[in-house]
Amino acid sequence: MPVIARMIPSPVSVIVEHGALDGLPDILSDHRISTTGQVAIVVSAGSGEALRARFSPLLPDADWYTVADGTMASAVRLSSELKGGRYDAVVALGGGKVIDAAKYAAGRIGLPTVACATNLAHDGICSPVSILDDESGRQSVGVSCPIVAVVDLDVVREAPSRFVASGVGEVLSNLSAVADWELSHVQTGEVTDGLATAMARSAGLVMLRHTGGIHQSGFAAQLAESLVISGIAMNIAGSTRPSSGACHEISHAFDILYPTRRAPHGEQVGLGAAFASYLRGDKELAGELAHTLRRHGLPATAAQIHFSAEEFARAAHYAPQTRPGRFTILEHVNLSEADLRAAYEEYLAHVGL
Repeated sequence: MPVIARMIPSPVSVIVEHGALDGLPDILSDHRISTTGQVAIVVSAGSGEALRARFSPLLPDADWYTVADGTMASAVRLSSELKGGRYDAVVALGGGKVIDAAKYAAGRIGLPTVACATNLAHDGICSPVSILDDESGRQSVGVSCPIVAVVDLDVVREAPSRFVASGVGEVLSNLSAVADWELSHVQTGEVTDGLATAMARSAGLVMLRHTGGIHQSGFAAQLAESLVISGIAMNIAGSTRPSSGACHEISHAFDILYPTRRAPHGEQVGLGAAFASYLRGDKELAGELAHTLRRHGLPATAAQIHFSAEEFARAAHYAPQTRPGRFTILEHVNLSEADLRAAYEEYLAHVGL
């Protein structure tokens, strides 16, 4: 009987441990990424200087680059700068904006990316997309998965607590996103992927059921692994579908409608996931999500990120426009802004807020 194997795009190695970045030269060498240390290291324009001072002695032959922000313009500028050197790989050392800009820039010039996350606010550590801002809003651009993902738990521990908690909201939103994907399969015939949904759902359930908190030993490692699994699920699916549904549509609507007031991405998608679950009729999950969000200091209401009920309803009504062609519970119920406002008030009453 012939054996049919599925080829899954994923990092060749994922390292989540204390002091991981101290071994970065060995990681590059052992995986035959760069035996000479001739790599381009990308950091942010702010905290990146401290990282450069700390880690540049480990890779004396590396060149260091900075990105000002998470815009398409910065990512394109970075790719132009990288063309001037001869490198074995691009090492992204920072948060989501740095990693997304580096993944995009490296892809434009045909180099592999090593993603070294310094916080856990995002699931882009090894995802096949870069989230970049341009004049028309926030864009999701397809890129290659990083060849190696590194999370140094000692470095992550130094990040603001809000960034760690934001990652919890990001992973929890998988539960709503997967449910939206399965809803689309039933309603529109959209093809789903059982392996991708299983991985994304498992990552979300781990965070939902975890009894620890962001400051407790072992929690950061579990969160990091869940974020990596979420990224691999997207690689398997070939899109963001396993981790992005109505929850992310609502978040993108906040970004577009209220660009100067938007909260961290993980906070917005966590709230969006709880509300979308309520709309979907899964009131038990909506309650569990709201409870877990509150336990980690994340917002479970619009007021907790300084938006009124009317502004939330406006964002939820606008949300389907942010992902044309993507079918979620928002497209399915197709409620007016007034009806969404009423549904939001019912959600608040249901979760006791």
